[in-house]
Amino acid sequence: MIVTVSRHAHFNAAHRLYRSDWSFEQNDAVFGKCNNANFHGHNYELIVSVTGEVNPETGYVMDIKMLADIIHEEVEIPFDHKNLNLDVPEFANLNPTAEHIAYVIWNKLRKRVDPKVSLEVKLYETPRNFVTYKGN
Repeated sequence: MIVTVSRHAHFNAAHRLYRSDWSFEQNDAVFGKCNNANFHGHNYELIVSVTGEVNPETGYVMDIKMLADIIHEEVEIPFDHKNLNLDVPEFANLNPTAEHIAYVIWNKLRKRVDPKVSLEVKLYETPRNFVTYKGN
C-alpha cells in the first residue's frame, strides 16, 4: 500500500529579489517591489510530503514526529525570522525566489529522509502564490 504523509510548518523571513550583475532599472523591471533595497517579508507556509510503502510492522510510511523534527532542524531554525539574503548561506549566491527556496529546502530534507520514499515540498509565499518541488 502506497500512502502520502504530510507535515505542515511555517516560518517568517525577509528577502530581496535582485541580481547584483544587473542595473537597478533591470532589477526593478523584472522584480518590481520585491527588489526593495530594504527587503520585505513573508509568512511562509510549508507542506512537506513523503510518499512510500507503509511499513507493515509500524503502520507508518515515516514517523511524522521524525519528519517534524527534521523540518524544525533543517528549515525552521535556520530560516525563521531571518533575512534569507544575508543570514542563510545557501542564498549567498542564489536569488531567494520561492522556487529557489523550495529547491533548497527539498535538498536539505532529502539528505535526512529515507531515499526509499519520494519527497515533495510545497511552499506558500502568500495564500495565493505557491511553488511545488519534487526533486526533478
